[in-house]
Amino acid sequence: MAKNFIEEIGFGAQGSTYANQGSNAIKPPTGQVYVMIQMITDTTFSALTAESPTTCVSTAGTGGGTNGATLETVTFTKGMVIYGRWTSIDISNSGGSIIAYIAN
Repeated sequence: MAKNFIEEIGFGAQGSTYANQGSNAIKPPTGQVYVMIQMITDTTFSALTAESPTTCVSTAGTGGGTNGATLETVTFTKGMVIYGRWTSIDISNSGGSIIAYIAN
């Protein structure tokens, strides 16, 4: 049976990382990225590094399209999920926590 890439992302078949504000910045294994971030508590990022800041929102770039904004002051609420391709994640707010899911 063929692998279903969408299911692998949704169920974390390639792995996941838990992080909270007390953690150092997290990075996926070499050659992989984080593709989904689920907020366990209200979370703000001090660094959300996109694989490409011109195609994915981050704290340094606005992603695809025009007139977008960076995420440096956005608080994502508990339960929210965002999708993209990130190479590093660092949480800034006290009490912030996430699970980040890994893919190729």
